[in-house]
Amino acid sequence: MVHVVKSTILDVPVETVWEVLRDFNGHDRWHPAVADSAIERGRDSDRIGCVRRFHLEDGSELREKLLTLSDSEMAFSYCLLDTPVPLLNYVAHVRLLPVTDGDRTFWHWESRFDTPEGREEELGQLVGEAIYQGGFDAIRAHLGEQDQ
Repeated sequence: MVHVVKSTILDVPVETVWEVLRDFNGHDRWHPAVADSAIERGRDSDRIGCVRRFHLEDGSELREKLLTLSDSEMAFSYCLLDTPVPLLNYVAHVRLLPVTDGDRTFWHWESRFDTPEGREEELGQLVGEAIYQGGFDAIRAHLGEQDQ
């Protein structure tokens, strides 16, 4: 099983970052890899069990299910239901914490998943860099933060 953990500190208040990330259907507005996104069956994007169907810029379609969402802990979890990339049993967790020194945000993003044998390093790198680091960089740009 592959375990990917990435974290960063944003020079933006935690409430500002949470307002963007808690919208499970909002990643097409800030993540450069996501072309469009919609919640299936017209459900609310903060309802546990809702499924987002989205397309990547390359046309690939994915489906993810919201497993948990906590405003008090500024955290959520989701799993992949359908993906063209062999990330099997993929479950991810996002958590924000306030950094009181400067009113900043600590963002922790991690996942565990299985891959076909021999592709662990390749797919772990893909998730950690293209998805997670790409997301960190995109939120910085979206919220107007200067690169650190």
